[in-house]
Amino acid sequence: MTATFLGIDIGTSGVKALLINEGGTIIGEATAAAREPVRPHPGWSEQDPADWWSATLATVDALSKTNAEALANVRGIGLSGHMHGATLLDKGDAVLRPAILWNDGRSSAQCTEMEAALPELRALAGNIAMPGFTAPKIAWVRENEPAIFDRIAKVLLPKAYVRLLLCGEYVEDMSDAAGTLWLDVARRDWSDALLGVTGLDRSHMPRLVEGTEVAGKLKPELASRWGMHGEVVIAGGAGDNAASACGIGAVRLGEGFVSLGTSGVLFVSNDKFRPNTEGAVHAFCHAIPNTWHQMGVILSATDSLNWLAKLTGQNAAQLAGTAEARFTGPGEEIFLPYLSGERTPHNNANARGSFVGLSHLSDPARLAQAVMEGVSFAFRDCQRVLSDAGTKIDRLLAVGGGSKSALWLKMLATNLDMEIALPEDGDFGGALGAARLGLCAATGADPQSVMTMPKIKTLIAPDKSLSTVYADQYARYRALYPAIEEAIS
Repeated sequence: MTATFLGIDIGTSGVKALLINEGGTIIGEATAAAREPVRPHPGWSEQDPADWWSATLATVDALSKTNAEALANVRGIGLSGHMHGATLLDKGDAVLRPAILWNDGRSSAQCTEMEAALPELRALAGNIAMPGFTAPKIAWVRENEPAIFDRIAKVLLPKAYVRLLLCGEYVEDMSDAAGTLWLDVARRDWSDALLGVTGLDRSHMPRLVEGTEVAGKLKPELASRWGMHGEVVIAGGAGDNAASACGIGAVRLGEGFVSLGTSGVLFVSNDKFRPNTEGAVHAFCHAIPNTWHQMGVILSATDSLNWLAKLTGQNAAQLAGTAEARFTGPGEEIFLPYLSGERTPHNNANARGSFVGLSHLSDPARLAQAVMEGVSFAFRDCQRVLSDAGTKIDRLLAVGGGSKSALWLKMLATNLDMEIALPEDGDFGGALGAARLGLCAATGADPQSVMTMPKIKTLIAPDKSLSTVYADQYARYRALYPAIEEAIS
């Protein structure tokens, strides 16, 4: 039996495990749900780290029943995980409080304080201090829960916590570490100055490795539980977006993807560190050595259409389908998709969504079109600030649930003024990227040869006949936010 490799993707809603063979073919997968995050107060989002571990055990246990022979031959495990979550451990590795998640907005004041205390923060971190990042969360804990702060021995991101339980090592990869606001992203090392702003030092941090490097070895008792033979190494892995890039093959200069998921991401790989903090661009290390990436992030992509579906009593697919059937060009209504605040380009956790241009003619289909256009304009904002950082996107693949809508893809291609490739049906997400990283760590394979792009089902070209009218509509969209910022924040 040939060697196999396991990818584990830790999400807030559950965990997915995926097995591949040496050729990269998917041969088995399993999922397990986790308890939903809780929101003790408006704008807060927390989760018990034990939920990630129980879901991880459940997924691999399931594979041990359905794919026992393949699982027995696992040689490498890669991990992917939701970024920015603050998991606080004491000196005995006990969890001190529920993890504060990526979409928790409580630490806005601490972001301002951190930037005032360390004027070079943006230059070092390559990013604006945002409530989503890990460091401001710890600043909030220090100020509001000092007894807990004083007991912190280690701060781990979600997948690093799962890794600790898998192999007993405190280790983090560069891509996930870049989202903490403690990493000197250009140097790919912890920054003493950034750590000091939150009252921490290197002793509180995990050891850093590249995503393709060996980070540890699976505990013998877990290998026995899952029937694995021989030594099983665990790779550095990646944060969820970098792992998805590995899964879809976006690891070379200018290659990227647009993710139309609950949130939206415009991701592009770089050969050097290219920050643009003024545009709220995320400039992070990639999971591949000597590679970086940039992201424009919008917080409510398909989530905006799901929200409208709830209001209208329809489902999102119905709304998108009706909008597509009636589409003739940009509508009168304009939607600002800031239901959960916004990252790129506004960096405003308090921003809120808005419909403008409503009339007696406005109905669910017209509102659905406005939502899809508003999200497309938000991606156009991301492209604009990436361009301001000197970035050129050469190839863009579409992923996520929203990519099933031909109209939405056409809107995106037209507004971004570039061809978008839609892959053949398949799984190109974080679990596959993690498995590929596990393969590289176990075999020493060249990431460039492993991180290949999938076969393309279709290419969506811009509709040049709509370019001018969409440019005019985008200009109106851009003018709305500053005009009503105070009212919607």
